Amino acid sequence: MFKITLPQLESHLWECANILRGSIDSADYKNYIFGLLFLKRLHDVFSEAEQHPPERGDGVGDGDKHTRDAHLFVVPENSRWHRLQALTEGIGAAINEAFAALEAENPVLRGVLATIDFSDTERLPDKLLQQLIRHFSAIDLGNGNLSEPDILGRAYEYLLKQFAADAGKKGGEFYTPSKVVELIVSLIKPEEGMRVCDPTAGSGGMLIQAVDYIKATGGNPQRITLHGQERNLKTWAICKMNLLLHGLWDHRIEKGDTIREPKLLEDGELILYDRVIANPPFSLSNWGLEEARTDTLARFRFGLPPKDKGDFAFVQHMVATLAPNGKAGVVVPNGVLFRSGAEAAIRRGLLEEDLIEAVIGLPPNLFYGTGIPACILILNRNKEAAKKRKVFFLNGASGYQEGKNQNFLRDSDVQDIVSAYEKWEAVDQYCRVVEHSEIQANDYNLNMARYIDLSEQEAQIDVGAALAKLRALEAERGEVEGKMLRFLKELGYDA
Repeated sequence: MFKITLPQLESHLWECANILRGSIDSADYKNYIFGLLFLKRLHDVFSEAEQHPPERGDGVGDGDKHTRDAHLFVVPENSRWHRLQALTEGIGAAINEAFAALEAENPVLRGVLATIDFSDTERLPDKLLQQLIRHFSAIDLGNGNLSEPDILGRAYEYLLKQFAADAGKKGGEFYTPSKVVELIVSLIKPEEGMRVCDPTAGSGGMLIQAVDYIKATGGNPQRITLHGQERNLKTWAICKMNLLLHGLWDHRIEKGDTIREPKLLEDGELILYDRVIANPPFSLSNWGLEEARTDTLARFRFGLPPKDKGDFAFVQHMVATLAPNGKAGVVVPNGVLFRSGAEAAIRRGLLEEDLIEAVIGLPPNLFYGTGIPACILILNRNKEAAKKRKVFFLNGASGYQEGKNQNFLRDSDVQDIVSAYEKWEAVDQYCRVVEHSEIQANDYNLNMARYIDLSEQEAQIDVGAALAKLRALEAERGEVEGKMLRFLKELGYDA
């Protein structure tokens, strides 16, 4: 029996973007395509279960009773795909109705699909939607037709990457390059049984890769708590769909601004996590200074960042949510390492409490929509004895593959950084363990160049070989000049 492969599915789904191209802004493709992909997937799995009911009553049994367990959605009649296929007009309104009915039957989806509106008949005329529905109808997304269990989740990640590249500057708002995420996850090493949080969750890629890491290291991915918060409503919805398509049902992703309105609370206090991972917006202006002044959760005890640079607001929020054994990895612009004023005071506070474990410099131009140089901060509330009062600096700026519009980390680059971090030893011009006393002498400045020699080594010149090459070139030139003079003489020119 033919089963769809990942490359086939990726190609088919990306063609949806080509159908929409010209009618919809590229930054909005993802909302419509992900919505229809999600609806088609749920419909096909539900129909498959109706045709082949599980024997032990642990799935969908009687189609009329809509019995189900926690791992299967009910797809009501108004949300059935064949209903959309039969329509020739009013298709956008019918899709909205299908989404609303699906949310009504499945509380876990409340508010997720409502963020997608197909009713704009100017940008989404019936003929265009008919074409899109026909395209989706050509593939069966039921479990029995997929060549591997997580193919939908992987295809979703592929689309996110493509949409981020297509959206340019806006792409960085919802997607962090996969290899950067893999690097951070490999540095903080989440384990089975841990609580993991991304306070700026975006499309959920960091949480998903934390689960992938636990799987790869032999842990049980069902024994992990996933939490997050995302400010952008549409991105929050994409995150929810992403987690669900990866089979990650037990999660808590809150809507709202993490700094102004943190919602991951228990009994009015911040929930504490074993691992926190994030890529907050770089140097965000208007990040919530006024609200931070009256914060009641003790998040900003090292000081308030400048009103136009919110980087340390997110870093301090992450620190405040770390459990006693907690560890965090966060992407920040390099300016965080050396800017003066309020940020210098915050750096000092973090260092005096021995919370900064490592500074990992990244290659240029890795992120969508920005060329700002960046690094990874590793924060640790429970450093090993040998690492106390020390910071590990690593200059990873030269380890990358150059791309047309942006650069990429390779597998080998990730492995090199993780290996050096684990060894915790000095390598000339690459990494070094620095005592706090040296950092203190530099006024708590963490600029990489203060601790690692970043100058390019001049190539050694073999003077003898260079002279020999010069003489050979001079002889060759003399020979060519001789030939030219003979030709000129034959032509009647007396040089």
